[in-house]
Amino acid sequence: MTAQGEVLVRVEDVHKHFPIKQGIIFKKEVARVHAVDGVSLEIRRGETLGIVGESGCGKSTLARCVTGLHPVTRGRIEFEGTDITTLSKDGLKRFRRDVQMIFQDPYGSLNPRRRVGSIIGDPFAIHGIADGAERKKRVQELMELVGLNPEHYNRFPAEFSGGQRQRIGVARALALKPKLVVCDEPVSALDVSIQAQVINLLDDLQDELGLTYVFIAHDLSVVRYVSDRVAVMYLGKVGEAAAVEDLYGTPRHPYTAALLSAASVPDPDEAERAERIVLTGDVPSPIDPPPGCRFHPRCPKARERCVAEEPLLTVKGADAPDHVAACHFPVEPGERLAREHAAIEQESTEPELPEVSS
Repeated sequence: MTAQGEVLVRVEDVHKHFPIKQGIIFKKEVARVHAVDGVSLEIRRGETLGIVGESGCGKSTLARCVTGLHPVTRGRIEFEGTDITTLSKDGLKRFRRDVQMIFQDPYGSLNPRRRVGSIIGDPFAIHGIADGAERKKRVQELMELVGLNPEHYNRFPAEFSGGQRQRIGVARALALKPKLVVCDEPVSALDVSIQAQVINLLDDLQDELGLTYVFIAHDLSVVRYVSDRVAVMYLGKVGEAAAVEDLYGTPRHPYTAALLSAASVPDPDEAERAERIVLTGDVPSPIDPPPGCRFHPRCPKARERCVAEEPLLTVKGADAPDHVAACHFPVEPGERLAREHAAIEQESTEPELPEVSS
């Protein structure tokens, strides 16, 4: 899918904050976790948008906001031109027929006390689409579609392997023929050989059913293989977004360059020549994120401007129109950051919360 494809989902300045309360009887909000803090991006019909970043950067929270599982604190999310943040309960139920999710844990996402046929058939029951023999027929068709034996309709999840359980999750997500599927690290809990099978299955299903994916993962090689475009998140914000070859070929944000330097390289000669960018310090607390650029306490290119002024997500130099980065001093092609260190000290990563009497 090209960059000019039709926009299926538009995320505009979305914030999601989780309140922290203290007190025994009268609970008072004393702080907030800024899980997602001003994210804007587009998801185009038929493409795969990869979202990467360290644990706690907000990528899974953003995915749950897009699927309507988390109400947003502020901002707007449009799906086919409709703002889903203002939908009624009935409107959300209709919306969720078009947006489904594949969860990370193939063991925890399936009820061990229910049979597989019942689990996959839940979407039909919830939306009143089919029952009885018709529902069983559709469930068995879905099982065959994802590579499971339809005769195992009455088995329990414990009778399947991890890869087979994830296929059950895929079948459940596809039951209502959604337009958007959010894959929240769908292969991270699987063996490497099984990962390849599930990824190839998702790729085949996208071609066959015309699906649009949001693919969240830590493995940068997996993201490169499956994605058309990639967004890199850090501490609740998007630091860089671009077509996959542009981002992997010429990263502009120092954080993106550091992530890519940590990725495994299959060619031993190339791996020996590559230099690892080691970031100093810890990830700041999302309760009290640093001012200006949130990456500046760990950035090897940070200057005083990075503390005083938050960078905008814009095109740098002669980059493609859809290659944007939020950095005042973007990485230049061929620039080596491995021997540089953060120019600005990080004072604290864990703010103290005020005491509240009960």
